[in-house]
Amino acid sequence: MVAGWFHAFGVEAQPHLVTAREDARANAEGWIARGGLRVWEDGGEVVSMAGSSGPTPHGIRVGAVYTPPDKRRRGYASALVAALSQEQLDAGKRFCFLYTDLANPTSNKIYMDIGYEPVSDVDEYRFVEA
Repeated sequence: MVAGWFHAFGVEAQPHLVTAREDARANAEGWIARGGLRVWEDGGEVVSMAGSSGPTPHGIRVGAVYTPPDKRRRGYASALVAALSQEQLDAGKRFCFLYTDLANPTSNKIYMDIGYEPVSDVDEYRFVEA
């Protein structure tokens, strides 16, 4: 299930980087092996995922936030990201950070509602062989 969610996340959030399902499975297994992946359950059903990775001396990145389309608009990702962020702060991190697509007002509002603040913009460039 989680591997499928990693693939779906890639399709939605980074369509230019979509990898094969096997690669998504390996990616999911890596997050799980590092202990960085969390899931949110509702009534015993797993309904959302998010993870932490890329630690710095004082902070950690939150990412791989995904809720299947049929489970959205119920606050699952908001609750999970808030809980995961608090877990990291309680463990001694001074801050958590994440990347979000400026073109996605829904995720931007959710993150700001739980306490994240914009710090900087990032441009991504890809070079391809001619």
